[in-house]
Amino acid sequence: MAKTAGEPDTDFGYRRVPMRDKQALVDEVFDRVAQRYDLMNDLMSGGLHRAWKDALVTAVNPPARERPFTLIDVAGGTGDIAFRVIGTGGANTQATVCDINAEMLSIGRERAEERGLAKQLSFIEGNAEALPFKDKHYDAYTIAFGIRNVPRIEAALAEAHRVLKPGSRFLCLEFSTVDVPGLDLAYHFYSFNVIPALGRAVTGNGEAYRYLVESIRRFPRPQSFADLISAAGFKRVSFRLLSGGIVALHSGWRL
Repeated sequence: MAKTAGEPDTDFGYRRVPMRDKQALVDEVFDRVAQRYDLMNDLMSGGLHRAWKDALVTAVNPPARERPFTLIDVAGGTGDIAFRVIGTGGANTQATVCDINAEMLSIGRERAEERGLAKQLSFIEGNAEALPFKDKHYDAYTIAFGIRNVPRIEAALAEAHRVLKPGSRFLCLEFSTVDVPGLDLAYHFYSFNVIPALGRAVTGNGEAYRYLVESIRRFPRPQSFADLISAAGFKRVSFRLLSGGIVALHSGWRL
């Protein structure tokens, strides 16, 4: 699609593309890998993604008693985070999974039915930059390994702030920058050589995983991302590095 004069560009991996084209390109990536997305997470991280997600759920801290608790999990189409939060919370814990990718949502719905959790979960197709939910509705907002794929990160953060109740929490789990000497070089080699090859072998699409690796490198460093969260109106913003900086868990409060 031809670019119009004055249209802003954005990153798609190491490529620059028109802002309006990025979402369609990201959708194409996830359409190609949806069926084996969770399997690839296990293989790529050696199972570490489970510990990172456990840290996220611990931070969410859903009430184990009967008090109502509502979660919105954005870009979580297969339901992994939502299942964990519901498993930790009480019977009145409800989760809404919002994802722009219909194929990922379909997988999530099937899994919810298989686990008998359909009454506590809803799967809604929607854009993180314009959530189809009312103001001040949720007790927690989570997004795991998804915000770097959003074309307008600032818009997504503003929407997160809008849909959260006062006193509720924003939590974002995202790949970060490894700063440990030696580990950084090994991680770079693994990312750009092993992961695309693994993706090609398991999903038949190595290029999709090369994009995902490149998108990690283009994402803001932890303090810069924390500044964006603060600019969206969140207070007491903080972050914690996990596994030598491979992943960062960011937190902000809607006060």
